[in-house]
Amino acid sequence: MSTEICGDARDTEPGRAAVERWRTTAEVLAEVRRRPGLTRVELARELNLASASATEITGRLRELGWIAEERAPSTGRGRPTTVVTVAPDGPVVVAVDVRYEDWRAALARLDGVPIAVRTGRHAHRDADTVVGTLRGVVAEMVRDSPGPVVGAGIAVAATVVDEHLAQDAGQGWSPLQPSRITEGTGVPVVVGNDATLAGVAEVRDGAAVGAGTALFLTVEVGIGGTLVVDGRPLSGARGTAGEYGHLPFGDPGRRCHCGARGCWHLDIGGRALAARMNEPSPSDPFSHALRVLDRAADGDAAAREAVAHVASRLARGVAGLVNVHDPDVTVLGGLGPALRAAAAPEFDEAYTDGLMAFRRDAPPPVRDAAHGPDATLRGALAIALDDATSPTGLARRS
Repeated sequence: MSTEICGDARDTEPGRAAVERWRTTAEVLAEVRRRPGLTRVELARELNLASASATEITGRLRELGWIAEERAPSTGRGRPTTVVTVAPDGPVVVAVDVRYEDWRAALARLDGVPIAVRTGRHAHRDADTVVGTLRGVVAEMVRDSPGPVVGAGIAVAATVVDEHLAQDAGQGWSPLQPSRITEGTGVPVVVGNDATLAGVAEVRDGAAVGAGTALFLTVEVGIGGTLVVDGRPLSGARGTAGEYGHLPFGDPGRRCHCGARGCWHLDIGGRALAARMNEPSPSDPFSHALRVLDRAADGDAAAREAVAHVASRLARGVAGLVNVHDPDVTVLGGLGPALRAAAAPEFDEAYTDGLMAFRRDAPPPVRDAAHGPDATLRGALAIALDDATSPTGLARRS
């Protein structure tokens, strides 16, 4: 994930001294995001602040519009106190989840909960059409926003290096530049891979909350994911870690569009299901996979066999990654939960068989993603808020 400041905002980037002046304020705001409803006294105690400092900082954040203070419920005698909460009409961020077949966009306040959600399908998948459509959507959302828009997060189903697609997922998007989606708004933008951002959301407040080491895998057109350690996704030297679909878990005789042979994702998803059933490769692999799953549930023997085969290949790969990463938990997103549910015996057998023997008595649990189709959007909103509420982001806005 990386940040690019677009438009006129480039001319107002704060210097180091200005950023340092906002560091403690950013820490207070981060605590409010984690635990809304604390009193000013509790905030001061949690962050080891003097009472006067806590009062001054919360006042500054009220002026910026991020927080509000409400009368706390009475607990007996003594002076009434107030709790610090998210301002209902405060700043917002915008996020866009650019998928293979469609897109989702939303706004969020400090709590990160998507509001004003919009969805649509790509009329065409060429880069200019995708960017042009989404630029118009974002411009409308910024114009109609209930509060000032102070940041943007863009998630793309592709390998992202320095805001550019280094490798698409077969959509034909390269060289799409995701940050162009916010052109003309002057809003700082953070760009990231869709699977990485979905993993961030699941660790923050989803199926992997509390896990020190969490493996997140999502099955969309192929397989993507991330390893999150102590709340942070491991991004690698160039920000491209998590390309699990390109591990050589598949047939080495098959060439992937990425240039490698035997990529795992060639054996998973809608195209793999179609190939197993001797059907043409679908132009809408995600939707096609859902149709095959429906056919399997209705008793179609060929669909049932294909689903069981693909679910087994998915489970074996999950086991291999568990052996490598030793996570507390693995979370499956996208089509993963449906594939596992449709062929639970085959999935469980392949997962157990793929684990090293010492893990089998207490295998790390495999859980379904809690946020479903909203996971990536929530992750994109989260990183936009991270940037906007950082010392640099607060200094930039001030």
